[in-house]
Amino acid sequence: MNPSQPSQPSRPSQPTGAARPTGPSPAGASQPARPSHAENPARTATAGSTGAPGPRRRLPRGRILRIELRRSTALWPGALLLLGSIALLQLFGGGPWSEGAESWTAQWTSTAWWERYLMAFLWPLAVAAGAVQGLRDHRSRMTELLGTTSRPTWQRSARTAGAPALTLAVAYLLVFLYGGVQVIGNEGYAHLRWLPILIVGALALVAAAWLGMGVARTLPSALTPPALAMATLMAVVLVHDAVTPGMFPNRIVLLSPSLTEVHSTFLTVAWRVNAGQAVWLLGLAATGFLLLVAGKPRARLLALLPVVLGAAVAVPLLPAHADRNFVVDKAATALVCDGPVCVTWVHERELVTLAGPTGRENGESPGEKALRLLAGLPDPPSAVRETVPAWPPGTWQPQAPPQPAGLVPVDFEAQALSGATEDEVLRGLLAGAGTAPCVVPLRSYPTEEEEGRYDRTKAVRELAARTVSAAWFTGELKPLPGAGELRADASRLAGPAWDALRALPADEQRARIAALRTAALRCEGDLLTVLGEDGPR
Repeated sequence: MNPSQPSQPSRPSQPTGAARPTGPSPAGASQPARPSHAENPARTATAGSTGAPGPRRRLPRGRILRIELRRSTALWPGALLLLGSIALLQLFGGGPWSEGAESWTAQWTSTAWWERYLMAFLWPLAVAAGAVQGLRDHRSRMTELLGTTSRPTWQRSARTAGAPALTLAVAYLLVFLYGGVQVIGNEGYAHLRWLPILIVGALALVAAAWLGMGVARTLPSALTPPALAMATLMAVVLVHDAVTPGMFPNRIVLLSPSLTEVHSTFLTVAWRVNAGQAVWLLGLAATGFLLLVAGKPRARLLALLPVVLGAAVAVPLLPAHADRNFVVDKAATALVCDGPVCVTWVHERELVTLAGPTGRENGESPGEKALRLLAGLPDPPSAVRETVPAWPPGTWQPQAPPQPAGLVPVDFEAQALSGATEDEVLRGLLAGAGTAPCVVPLRSYPTEEEEGRYDRTKAVRELAARTVSAAWFTGELKPLPGAGELRADASRLAGPAWDALRALPADEQRARIAALRTAALRCEGDLLTVLGEDGPR
């Protein structure tokens, strides 16, 4: 130290870890040099934790959703819905969805429709799955901890709610695609008018899952999921038209997303049903989500507003009568013709069987041959045309009204002509000398009054007479396609009547067949009696 300079008082040493004094430094006072990060490796290593915070990193939304799908229970309900639906529709036969032209793999509309029929079982599953997901924070005791985070509650809840909604909707669509592949293989009528039916079904599962999550968040108990599943199942089954027909107003019944069974391939769901159910389900989904994010009693009370508004709009929009729930698909029932033979677009592939020009005896198709054979009778028909049943069907009557004489009616469903051989198609066209049955079969769910009015004996006798008349044109007695459970009884009557008819002179035979055709067109009398059979009636 230079002795000429005055000595500076020594600065008391600060203990390690003591805070440095703040405030302005004295003028001219030198500040001790701070070691750089390079001189202090320890600080460099811990700069991210003890230094100034850097920009906060956020996980991508897709990654958060993947974590939810991988670590939550969201995948299991979707897998159960997918495998359970396919097993019920495909592996376990015997249900109404596996029979006839209305089977779930025959047409696109039927596939979407039958999947909505299963909503009586799928909706309770979706509600219970959402409730289990909604109890996750309560089970892990993280509700209060997550409430202290800076992220808004609705953002966290949106990712939690998105996982079960996505899995259930995707599983529902995969079931439809599984059936759609088979529809393509069966050459079903291609169109997109099934799309609203499918969208409303997927929306119903999302709404059910979110409602279950919201209720479980509001009532966090281990009993909430089973209680919700049971209550939903009882409500949906109780209002289903197949269980309690006519007990509840139709507008209340349609608040359930489960549809009745497919009545005909010519029908589709009315637009008012699709629109009303969509509005109702959107309100239900909004209420479920708001209950999920609500933290106070007032917020939970306000969360009920969307479902109330949805019901207020949907109920007047839904049809008041069940007959208006479904309408005839005009595009599907439009006729496509090949000469005198016409079928609907739904059965366009059957036109080749009815009216194909080559590869047949004398170059005739079954339709042309039937018209040629019937031309020898009085007032013969001039065309073969598929008939479309009227909708709504109205009151069931045991007897059909009179028929027009100029057409040979074709009903692929009642006559079981879809996929039939050419010989079977020809006998179906010639049955009753080119007329339709007069005895109307019972509906799927007949009343006691309708069962009492149905005359099975008359139906058997009519079928026997129609079988004999077809045999008179072809020269060989064979059962008609689509005879069903009446075939055995009708065959026992048809044999003697066929022998008696052949024993008559040719002119008399023709006169009997012409008389049978006249009686069948008017739907009058007993056709087997007209042919001259004297057995029991």
